[in-house]
Amino acid sequence: MTSTKRFGSRYGRKPKTKFAKIEAQQRAKHKCNACSKIAVRRLAMGIWQCTKCDIKFAGRAYIPGV
Repeated sequence: MTSTKRFGSRYGRKPKTKFAKIEAQQRAKHKCNACSKIAVRRLAMGIWQCTKCDIKFAGRAYIPGV
């Protein structure tokens, strides 16, 4: 729960563990469908970009899959 330490003792344990799980998925690099490299990063909610081939596409809010 390193990313949730910024909340301190607020909000309780269970919401912070759920948030940490979602945030870890969102901040991880994902596989690009165009070039098959693991280089897709999240730009904004639902907008994803591959850092290798510079393709932008729409996906889910926290993961790029359909």
